[in-house]
Amino acid sequence: MRTLRFSIVSLLIIAAACAPFGDVGRPGTQHEDDRLEWKVTNYVEIGGWSAPEHMRGFHSFRVSCGALAGRSGSDPFGGVVSYGTVGDWGLACQAALQLDIASDDQARLFFETWFTPVQVLNGDEPVGLFTGYYEPELRGRRRSGNGYNTPLYSRPADLLQVDLGGFRPTLKGERIAGRVEGSKLVPYATRAQIVASGLGSNSKPLLFVDSAVDAFFLEVQGSGRVVLDTGETVRVAFDGQNGHPYTSIGRVLIERGEIERGKLSMQKIRSWIAGNPGRAAELMNENASYVFFKEMPIADPSVGADGAQGVPLTSEGSVAVDLKFHALGAPVWIDVKAPAEDSSKEDEALQKLFVMQDTGGAIRGPVRADIYWGTGVRAESIAGRMAHKGRMYVLLPKPVAARLN
Repeated sequence: MRTLRFSIVSLLIIAAACAPFGDVGRPGTQHEDDRLEWKVTNYVEIGGWSAPEHMRGFHSFRVSCGALAGRSGSDPFGGVVSYGTVGDWGLACQAALQLDIASDDQARLFFETWFTPVQVLNGDEPVGLFTGYYEPELRGRRRSGNGYNTPLYSRPADLLQVDLGGFRPTLKGERIAGRVEGSKLVPYATRAQIVASGLGSNSKPLLFVDSAVDAFFLEVQGSGRVVLDTGETVRVAFDGQNGHPYTSIGRVLIERGEIERGKLSMQKIRSWIAGNPGRAAELMNENASYVFFKEMPIADPSVGADGAQGVPLTSEGSVAVDLKFHALGAPVWIDVKAPAEDSSKEDEALQKLFVMQDTGGAIRGPVRADIYWGTGVRAESIAGRMAHKGRMYVLLPKPVAARLN
């Protein structure tokens, strides 16, 4: 899904979760009064901690620890000073990589031994928004024709992406993209322009899929699997974006009175498009943002594409967070409700351990996370309807947490 992927806040009224470019003037944009505060607590105070929901998080943590190899012990962990240094996390990571943990009880004891739970607050506010994303599956082929006419483009040769944090620390996490015209960096083509005219010699289609709508939602997710007409399945992963702000087509439909605000979901948007095929292209072109992909093999079908940390995402074990406040590789306990797979049933409690392994432009604020649900029908059903309020508790190495007091 990346090193900087474009995943989803599933309810598109909120924004494109994990969109890699900050989108000014829409929900998901950083608020000036967002302020990370820590509240050191204990495991007794964490809702659901005694439940058997630790092994998947432990597996994700081990994977993240492997990404620390070669890092200087004095480096800020995840680039975030408040999380301590790589050295502060070293012993816990070494133990995770060496221990043979085979049960949930052992995994829970591991975290209790090495970490102190710290509740995350936004100023004085303990409650934030939790959403979901997943890896969709499309049908495609390598040549156009026979109904496969929608291209998935590779990153254009003339696309430039600029990390503004390299020029000004206050802009950390903000990026722009464009192309050089003369001596100036100018905006890149919009979605409508790319759909109408293509990209010429600057980009070749990787694949052609049989649905423009599926291709659009693939861009929103940032990564997906394509089952080719040969029977082969390949992954297409985020490899750049045209730099234009993401516009939520869900919000557009609400503003037009086409969908009630309280009933919006990805499934509702798909249903509207299916019922209004003549208006689908115009609606999707309201979103000027356009995503480019790279093809990757699928070595292990049980895991997702690489997240921002450069490690494969684990279904229900990985989350995307705002890297202005949080550090990739840190475990986090989330206490929230999530949709049931069956949309006719009530929401279900979700209290379990995840690891911060991904990020994105619409994941903004300290108490904010996007949960990776994996691939398949269940993942799509839950991720497409998730936009729930909840709480989060970061697990910090005990010496780091002690310095917060």
